[in-house]
Amino acid sequence: MKQKTNTGLKIISLNRKARFNYFFIEFYEAGIVLKGSEVKSLRDGKANISESYAFDSKGEIYLVNSHIPSYKESSYNNHNPKRNRKLLLNKREINKLLGRINIEGLTLIPTKLYFKKGKAKVEIAVAKGKKRYDKRQVKKKRDWNREKARYFRKSS
Repeated sequence: MKQKTNTGLKIISLNRKARFNYFFIEFYEAGIVLKGSEVKSLRDGKANISESYAFDSKGEIYLVNSHIPSYKESSYNNHNPKRNRKLLLNKREINKLLGRINIEGLTLIPTKLYFKKGKAKVEIAVAKGKKRYDKRQVKKKRDWNREKARYFRKSS
């Protein structure tokens, strides 16, 4: 019996800077409302979510500051690259996220933008911002692991 190796995920964009700047508490997968030219541009693998975040407006959650460039072959109905995009979540998930944002002072950060079974999805993390000393400790630990690996490579 053959095992299925392809999970159906095609990653478009990762937010690698977010892991350095935030502590992640919880992850959610959300759909995203897109126009046709945006989907075509995403299929080309062009998107940037490194400076983006999510906020609530009238009980709905929107992705702000994500950059999906214009699609060249699209004519008059091209999209605005920096527009706010609505995220598709269940009402229960939205209420839970709104409680975490408003009461606990956390923020919503997109970590990954990908296609899953042909649908565009965003992985959103409920996150808490790191302080400067937390970031220094991460750098120190990373440098130490690098030095340790060098030492073991030289010794063996």
